[in-house]
Amino acid sequence: MVNTKSAALLFIFSVFSAAAFAEQAGGVRGYVDDKDFDAPVAEAQVLIAETGEKTKTTEEGNYVFSELKPGTYTLIFSKQGYARQVKSDVVVSPGRMSEVNVSLTGDFTEMEEFVVQDLSFGAGTELALLDLRMEAPALMDSVSAELMSQAGASDAASALKLVSGTTVQDGKYAVVRGLPDRYVNSQMNGVRLPTADADKRAVQLDQFPSAVIESIQVSKTFTPDQQGDASGGAVNVVLKGIPEETSFKFGIGYDYNSNAFSEDEFLSYEGGGLDTLGSRSTAVPSIDSMDDTVGTKTEDSPQEYSFSLSGGGKHAFAEDIKIGGFLSANYKRNASYKDDMIDDKYWVEEPGEGVTPRYNDKRGGGGGGPGTGRFETSLFDVTQASHQVQWSTLGTLGLEIGTHKFNALYMYTKTAEDEATVSEDTRGKSGLHKFWPDAYGSEFDNYAPYDEHHPANDKEYQDHAAYQRHQTLEYTERTTETIQFSGDHKFEDLSWELADWFRFKPVEFDWTVSNNTAAMHQPDKRMFSARWVAPYHVPYQPPTFWPSPSPEVPAHTEPGRYEQLNPAANMNMGNFQRTWKDIEEQSDQYSADLKLPFEQWTEDEGYLKFGIFSDTVARDYQQKSFTNDSTFVDSDPGLNWDDYWSNYFDEPLKVSGVDIDFVADQEISAFYYMADVPLNSKFKLRGGARFESTELSSHITEAGPSAQVYIPQTGDISQATDGEEFYSLARAEFEQDDMLPSIGFEYKPFEKIKVRGSYSETVARQTFKELVPITNQDYLGGDIFIGNKDLQMSALENYDLRFDYTPYEGGLVSATYFHKDITDPIEYVQGYANFTYTYPVNYPEGEIDGFEFEVRQDLIEFFENMEGVSVGANATFISSEVTLPDDEAAKLETPNIQAPMQTRDMTNAPEYLYNLFLTWDLNESKTQFGLFYTVRGDTLVAGASQSVGNYLPNVYEKEYGTLNMSLKHKLNDTWTMNLKAKNLFDPEIESVYRSDYIDGDVTKTSYTKGIDLSVSLSARF
Repeated sequence: MVNTKSAALLFIFSVFSAAAFAEQAGGVRGYVDDKDFDAPVAEAQVLIAETGEKTKTTEEGNYVFSELKPGTYTLIFSKQGYARQVKSDVVVSPGRMSEVNVSLTGDFTEMEEFVVQDLSFGAGTELALLDLRMEAPALMDSVSAELMSQAGASDAASALKLVSGTTVQDGKYAVVRGLPDRYVNSQMNGVRLPTADADKRAVQLDQFPSAVIESIQVSKTFTPDQQGDASGGAVNVVLKGIPEETSFKFGIGYDYNSNAFSEDEFLSYEGGGLDTLGSRSTAVPSIDSMDDTVGTKTEDSPQEYSFSLSGGGKHAFAEDIKIGGFLSANYKRNASYKDDMIDDKYWVEEPGEGVTPRYNDKRGGGGGGPGTGRFETSLFDVTQASHQVQWSTLGTLGLEIGTHKFNALYMYTKTAEDEATVSEDTRGKSGLHKFWPDAYGSEFDNYAPYDEHHPANDKEYQDHAAYQRHQTLEYTERTTETIQFSGDHKFEDLSWELADWFRFKPVEFDWTVSNNTAAMHQPDKRMFSARWVAPYHVPYQPPTFWPSPSPEVPAHTEPGRYEQLNPAANMNMGNFQRTWKDIEEQSDQYSADLKLPFEQWTEDEGYLKFGIFSDTVARDYQQKSFTNDSTFVDSDPGLNWDDYWSNYFDEPLKVSGVDIDFVADQEISAFYYMADVPLNSKFKLRGGARFESTELSSHITEAGPSAQVYIPQTGDISQATDGEEFYSLARAEFEQDDMLPSIGFEYKPFEKIKVRGSYSETVARQTFKELVPITNQDYLGGDIFIGNKDLQMSALENYDLRFDYTPYEGGLVSATYFHKDITDPIEYVQGYANFTYTYPVNYPEGEIDGFEFEVRQDLIEFFENMEGVSVGANATFISSEVTLPDDEAAKLETPNIQAPMQTRDMTNAPEYLYNLFLTWDLNESKTQFGLFYTVRGDTLVAGASQSVGNYLPNVYEKEYGTLNMSLKHKLNDTWTMNLKAKNLFDPEIESVYRSDYIDGDVTKTSYTKGIDLSVSLSARF
């Protein structure tokens, strides 16, 4: 199916490309003078609205634009002290220069006659989005393709961080005003896409390359024409549409990452790596035909490069009939490497004492722990390498017949990632005395793993925090496919007058129908774990004769060896697992909106609006895993720590029997009404309501004989062998109807000042994974998650107030206050049932509030010699709080914990966000320079809890900043060169344990991303 569509796209792409090369360029030239004094005007700016190109007039008042694509343009003439003048419908013909002369009038009075109602800037420019911000019914912030290019943003996720009050989680998921993915509605062209993410119902924004994006628009307040779960905001990725003029563009680039670039140290595995399109067979082979690769190896780092192609145009068949199209293809290969990463787990064993390493004593049958018996710590030094291929195709077709527009869009994205990880714990063994001085004396310091006489290697202590190594080989393919049909209609004949003071203008109607698919294929994820027992000295033992005879044992050294390290959650699993996982999610969505614009008694315009919406989502989750026998099998003796057991491991595999397949469905249907009513020329009211119905369900379709369902709240447990009881216990069903009101106002006391406020109610939904009560574990030794089928939706009340001041075109000073009250917020807590696990619950309540500030200024407005220099800054300050359920609060007050806490911060809500940028447009040298600095403040990522009677403090990710720089130079009318440098400071990204009950911060994780450098060339014909 994809190959056929790709072939069709390639054919159409070739047609447009040929058309682009066939057309000759034209140009515009002219003269600008002073109307009152009939003298030339020097240094006047001439801007082409559609392309953003601009120039200055000479001392004689002349200007020229050469090498323009044939088409129709809008020219904007401006200079301080003169009224701006706009010349629309300037026709550029192939091979010809069009003449446009203008006389500017001194700006001595308010001259409203120069306002052109139908003037529209290029939709991907900052000017256009600033206009949209001021006119949108919701509080909206945006980032344009223009700014994305200057900032060097490679995809939608990295571009989103430029928007005030937004950031991304895990490099993929939108976080708006401190509210994570469940509170944020992510869309593409207004259509909510499905996701094949195993953990979230959130669209992974890193799969949309910036080359196909016209703008990213973030609506931060709810209006009834938005979906009801847009609680934190609605993120709409607007794709590039059909260009006005025929054009063809291609680019090629080379990338470099300071961490990933190495000769032969890049982590991989036999049979690893990525082919050209990032494709592997996803079929599950028979056990006998599986390859025997278990662990990692090192090799040369992969090359990083990219290329892109795009082309399109529009053709007029008659005065009011136009047809056009646009095609784009993008391809990128990149790599990342971390060899300085740590991942440590600590807890507090005694109230009032410091933290000690978290340990697990269950793998040896219990009875272990520091000073008493076998245990393993979790102080991991991690090396991780990832190689990624990302490509996408986009095709759009459009038809305009008068005031009726029809559009069709097809987009396919694919991201393939091959990742290898080695996690080693050696610091637990070497720190026995440091961490537990009461159990181990100072003689345990200066640990030497190959010294058989070292006390930590004595047979009595060899199992105490033994060395561990975990290896994970993970290949993942993510795809998204969407087909969208939409229409915008304006019925000129459908207008009427109710009275002399009230008339309806032409009716507007728009609709969208889409079919969308997201898939995640993870064939043959391999996880191998082992613990290493060091060599130890066996002293001479004389023979014995009573009570039972034994022979003489000479003094000798027992060589080192490896032992199995099995997962705590399921002792049926061995220390080697291979898993095939497939998730596919499909959605069918449609919407229709009817708008009745009107003009009332003060000649101000408003509208009535009505609409319907439906979204049906179906998810299919399948998993098949294999493992070796769970009995404890040692390696051959004599293997040192540097001899990876995975290189010699050849134990036979079997079907694990613990897998569970399930299907889940979500149906959302809604209708709404809203009104925008101007009471006079300064004050406007907006309001309405959305009626939304939610149905969620999930059930198991197939389960292995050893699979189990566990209900954390009741402790009920059922095996697959229990038959219907098992399937019934796992079945989840949820229904809810909501009426979501919204009311707001807009007050414009002066021409350049606008004040807006709103109140609304919204919801936040459970994810499929959170509803299914089955055990999920991403890797051996990883955190275990169990769903909660009784989980409820969250309800939010939202309050917003914004002040905007636009001193001149392109300038902005803005301040916003927001507050949200949350009922039944969904948070994660820990439980214990022979193993530690995490599960979701509804907390009683929570709240979040904050302030946003934003400034954008062109420095030429203040300093004459700063032409082309623009600066901008935005800052968001967030305060959040959730109230713990009584049972969770009680756990923290027990005598063995003594860490009382009734409230805490909301997870994933940063304390503050900063964005600073400077852009410099040097027209004479055709060079653009950009500098962008973003800061994310301290952010809670895991709340405090307890595990097996020990206290687990809060985990915060500490503040870090990112500095990016870009340089763009137009070599000639065709070629442009781009230089980009990202993450120039390469800060340490660190998370820490933090609590009032421990002394200072204790590092949990730490790593660096490396500095990214890239150079690219692009050509436009």
